[in-house]
Amino acid sequence: MITIDGQEVFVIDGHIHFWDGSPENWRNQWGEAWIKCFYDYHLALSPKEAVWPFEKFAKYSEEDTIRDLFIEGHVDMGIFNSTYLREFFKNGFNTHEQNYVLAQKYPDRFILCGSFDPRWGEAGFDIFRRMVEQYPIRSLKLYTAEWYNGSRGWKLSDPMAYRYLELCRELGIKNIHVHKGPTVYPLSKDAFDVHDVDYAATDFPDLNFIVEHVGLPRLDDFCWIAKQEKNVYAGLAVASAFIATRPRYFAEIMANLLYWVGEDKILFGSDYAIWTPKWIVEAFARFELPEDIKQEHGVDLMPQAKRKILGENAARLYGIDIEAQKAKLAKDPIGQQLAASQAA
Repeated sequence: MITIDGQEVFVIDGHIHFWDGSPENWRNQWGEAWIKCFYDYHLALSPKEAVWPFEKFAKYSEEDTIRDLFIEGHVDMGIFNSTYLREFFKNGFNTHEQNYVLAQKYPDRFILCGSFDPRWGEAGFDIFRRMVEQYPIRSLKLYTAEWYNGSRGWKLSDPMAYRYLELCRELGIKNIHVHKGPTVYPLSKDAFDVHDVDYAATDFPDLNFIVEHVGLPRLDDFCWIAKQEKNVYAGLAVASAFIATRPRYFAEIMANLLYWVGEDKILFGSDYAIWTPKWIVEAFARFELPEDIKQEHGVDLMPQAKRKILGENAARLYGIDIEAQKAKLAKDPIGQQLAASQAA
């Protein structure tokens, strides 16, 4: 939790990972290129005191994750955005199986995303069903630019993608996180285009589409879509990391989101471990929009909006009673460790 305006604020990090980008897991040169591109993002936007050596960045530990998120990072719960990339990494980059290692140990701290790929065809329906049966999958993370069997991307509006979304309905999965933002080498920027969200959101009004990275660099396109589609939400991962090195740019992003999308449809995300949440959460808690930006857009980032963005909006989407969850988390090993450190 973080204190804002004298009140404790429950924090749900809507975008976290537990990856293995180590050389031992590289399938080819693209695995190496991928993790080094991630590391460039890390170096570019992290404060100097939050920069990791490459070896740690490529493969960090369970202990690192728990400390960075919950002990030091002000995070109460995290949503694992599973990212597979099996054509680049032998065992996958950040699969739901990897994430489940931690989610199983701390079930009240983590929400587990699974995935589908319409290029699996009908043969993938059974794979998808088994995933949901065998793991506590509460949502999905879709990666439309992922390479697969010679293809370099797909769209949410593809007919086969619709059949998988229909299967989501059947299996009770309502929250669909979709990467629609900056590309990572060697993936195609155009394969992350946000326009296909418009089709799926209209045709599946009972599903929620959380657009991770707010469509950057297509923020305007995203905002116009999210304004009209009531079930499209803004995921702040990547955008939030500009808060330290490009604060005015971050302010412009936030002002546009508040103006178009509204404070009830914005979800915080750090994109751990590209960046650690501590400095982002702390900076966000004290952040104020510049006066000229407030006047131009007619919006402000008030404490109430910060509470919603940091945790309340995600809690609503996932049916989490924050007060009940706080009581539950206080009793788990992490909660006990936090209580002991505060009492010392």
